[in-house]
Amino acid sequence: MNTILIKNAKIVNEGVIFEGDVLIENEYIVEIGESISPKLSSCKIIDAEGSYLIPGAIDDQVHFREPGLTHKGDIASESKAAVAGGITSYIEQPNTIPNAITQEVLEEKYQIAARTSYANYSFMMGGTNDNLEEILKTNPKNVAGIKLFLGSSTGNMLVDNEEALEKIFSSTKMLIAVHCEDENTIKANLERYKLQFGDDIPVEFHHLIRSEEACYLSSSKAIALAKKTGARLHVFHLSTAKEMELFTNKIPLEEKQITAEVCIHHLWFTEEDYKSKGNFIKWNPAVKTANDRKVLWEALLDDRIDVIATDHAPHTLEEKKKIYTQAPSGGPLVQHALVAMFEANHQGKISIEKIVEKMCHNPAKIFKIEKRGFIKLGYFADLVIVNPSLPWNVKPENIFYKCGWSPFDGYNFKSRITHTFVNGELVYQNFKVKEIPVGKRLLFNR
Repeated sequence: MNTILIKNAKIVNEGVIFEGDVLIENEYIVEIGESISPKLSSCKIIDAEGSYLIPGAIDDQVHFREPGLTHKGDIASESKAAVAGGITSYIEQPNTIPNAITQEVLEEKYQIAARTSYANYSFMMGGTNDNLEEILKTNPKNVAGIKLFLGSSTGNMLVDNEEALEKIFSSTKMLIAVHCEDENTIKANLERYKLQFGDDIPVEFHHLIRSEEACYLSSSKAIALAKKTGARLHVFHLSTAKEMELFTNKIPLEEKQITAEVCIHHLWFTEEDYKSKGNFIKWNPAVKTANDRKVLWEALLDDRIDVIATDHAPHTLEEKKKIYTQAPSGGPLVQHALVAMFEANHQGKISIEKIVEKMCHNPAKIFKIEKRGFIKLGYFADLVIVNPSLPWNVKPENIFYKCGWSPFDGYNFKSRITHTFVNGELVYQNFKVKEIPVGKRLLFNR
């Protein structure tokens, strides 16, 4: 039997921080208490020394690039980066090559992850204008949900047929996650800037091309359709102040039919950062204004926004260094997301309890993930120890992403993840990942 006893931790769970110990046997948490004594001489003891012990974070939106784009990243490399960043479970998106829009391709991705993933995994089934039959074959017990791109992004999976969209919304009881940007608005904006600059548009105009209007038009339309059809809708990577009026905090999360997510980059960067970061902070939807960021923070803290995620989407340095119209959107974030939020805690913006709620508890609730996202008896031992006062600097030699760079390059974080456990296995300790892919397929209580 594999037993691990974590002692002297500040345990963070369900809005409470208390000092104590956690005992792990094999894959599960079997005891939580003020002072636990090891029952076996073979029990491994880890002294947390007063650091925080939190549930492993669950990232509901990543792009790990396998199959078809593995020069950017793959399931092994990016899941390794995830566990180094305290993310123990992830939900990956369908815009790989080929797109995961058939049950066969979807299952192939699961088979790759079963062999190579360091973190627990699920994969979204992709929707298109004409694959409703395939969507309806999706098993709600072992697939996270359906992903629809209502604005084009990496992977050419745009769903722009209104009749097809309504059929998908009205035909499935599964959670539908959406990327919301209005295609016609973006195209018109892009043409206007191309007339002025040609293809080499300064990246500072990205947030005006993929504008507030483009986001609001699309997200308001998706929400109206969800209300009309009764669909269960989750809106990914919200980026504007205006969209916040579309969401409510008047009902408990468990009763919400429409939920909202914000990503690390929209909470961290603003349009001012394009000057220094250029294409390295070019995302879809775009990083927008300081006021947008301010209102996103307000909505996160008052519970109109339910989840913090990454939209981790690596591209090579060579790709990112191209001119604006050729440089792809997206960036790697899974290794630095949790410490970035702990940095926000140091800045007085958010409590540790709220970070855990938005990155661990709420994704588990929204997707109805079995036995993960909490520190509870009988739950899988997906756990992370975070030392809030152990500074470190982001540099190429400690970056796990296959693409080798981070938008946080050179940043000095005050907090550091010292240990990550996945299914009871200590997989990461002090900048080293144990070479054992122990991730399991996520299952769902539906």
